[in-house]
Amino acid sequence: MNGRELTLIERQKICPGEAMALTAVMAVLAISIVAVVVYRLLKSSKGTAKVPGGWSFTWNIGRLA
Repeated sequence: MNGRELTLIERQKICPGEAMALTAVMAVLAISIVAVVVYRLLKSSKGTAKVPGGWSFTWNIGRLA
């Protein structure tokens, strides 16, 4: 692969913040989706969750009053 040195004008046109902004937006989106799923899962009165490796979680939350 043959490369060449960029000129000063070409170096000034590079905007590295675009990739960082897109990564930050995607990370916030992924975290918010996981948070909503976990919230909905834990707020349900009956539920089960199975994860790889043979782990299984089951709960049944009744009314306390």
